Amino acid sequence: MKKRIPKHRIELGDAIRRRRQELGMSQEQFSEVVDCHRNFVGRVERGQQNPTVDTLVRIAKALDCTVREIINDTSL
Repeated sequence: MKKRIPKHRIELGDAIRRRRQELGMSQEQFSEVVDCHRNFVGRVERGQQNPTVDTLVRIAKALDCTVREIINDTSL
């Protein structure tokens, strides 16, 4: 049986994906800037992976924003 993905992780992933796409970056390009594997980026964007705070900070820097701005794009 598949485990249900928490809504907050889906929303976080959606916010990251929107910002990445607004910058015109592919997952591959983004993963290089964030210094992680492209598959990891995909899992985060789908809410399947729970990133650490350190990873969220690297993601925010790559998106030229703050972690707070990413969170504000969700209902958290």
